[in-house]
Amino acid sequence: MNKIDVLIPEEDVRTRIQEMADEISEKYKDQEVIFIGILNGSVFFLTALAQLMTIPIEIDFMAASSYVGTDSTGKVLITKDLARSIEGKHILIIEDIVDTGQTLHLLKEMLEKRKPASLEIVTLLDKPERRKVEFQADLVGFSIPDRFVVGWGMDYNQKYRELPYIGIINE
Repeated sequence: MNKIDVLIPEEDVRTRIQEMADEISEKYKDQEVIFIGILNGSVFFLTALAQLMTIPIEIDFMAASSYVGTDSTGKVLITKDLARSIEGKHILIIEDIVDTGQTLHLLKEMLEKRKPASLEIVTLLDKPERRKVEFQADLVGFSIPDRFVVGWGMDYNQKYRELPYIGIINE
């Protein structure tokens, strides 16, 4: 069993998600908004965020990768696409963590071709030290150091997604 040290306690995570929900709700009041969750990691964050919204939202999911093994291909492979058109809609891509930025950068370029009214990236965690491309999320929960983290949807070999805090594995 791995020892996991708490990086961001559950209370801090929940408080920040409430602040993010309030900011999004205010910004998009009287607008049609679609949350697009990037599978699988975003599910926990997207659900918590959606439950705190004070405006109506729609939800859809995508699964995308720009990696084969540990190497980026420079292209986005869509393994699950959207179930609807996003043309003329306000789109918020919901992600658990941004590190290299490659997949989200390419995904954002691809979705912009579908002519949404607006397109923004919302992420729970950001690791700016890991960037390989020029990329900045529009709304960030926490900026964290370059450490491997688990909890809130992030996993280690498909384990620890369910943790209610953000933790660092110490072996």
